Amino acid sequence: MREKKNRRFFIVYGHYDDNSFNAAIKNTFIESAEKAGHSVDVVDLYKDKFDPVYAGGNPGPDVLDHRGRIEASDTIVLIAPIWNFRMPAILEGWIDKVLAPPWAFSFKKLFGNYGYPVGNLKGKKAIIFCTYGSPQFAIRTFFLNMPTKRLRRGVFNICGITDVVYRRYFAVPFVGEKKRKQFLDDVKLSLIHI
Repeated sequence: MREKKNRRFFIVYGHYDDNSFNAAIKNTFIESAEKAGHSVDVVDLYKDKFDPVYAGGNPGPDVLDHRGRIEASDTIVLIAPIWNFRMPAILEGWIDKVLAPPWAFSFKKLFGNYGYPVGNLKGKKAIIFCTYGSPQFAIRTFFLNMPTKRLRRGVFNICGITDVVYRRYFAVPFVGEKKRKQFLDDVKLSLIHI
């Protein structure tokens, strides 16, 4: 039997309300991970007043700090709601600034103006916890899982991270406490899939 190694999680949290269900997800994940012997490093983008505006130039000290913390981790964890088919602007800006080339990926030229991305974060894993106000049927049927595909393929796969666990919790404002408890139990179980 293979011994399970202790992991180092770097959590990027993107919700402004400490009483939100996203906060409950964050707290449940941290508590479960630490109880299992894993280490956890958390960035709370709203509390840290992270500036999501990318205006070119060299990365600032906050971006370099976050990149160093990613390098020291095994797994990047994103926790945020989905608003208008994307994560909040503060987390989208974090992605643009921190998971940017040439640090997170570079481009290999094929010919002319054609090339493809080569990820520099190979060997790392990612877990994405997202909440939705919409029911699952609407997201899957009418909106074709756009947030899932974009984050998995358009962000993490480009960075070389192919082992991505995506946990989604639907219709959160409309479900009762029993369903919310089931969602939080699923958060605890997500540690098994790493």
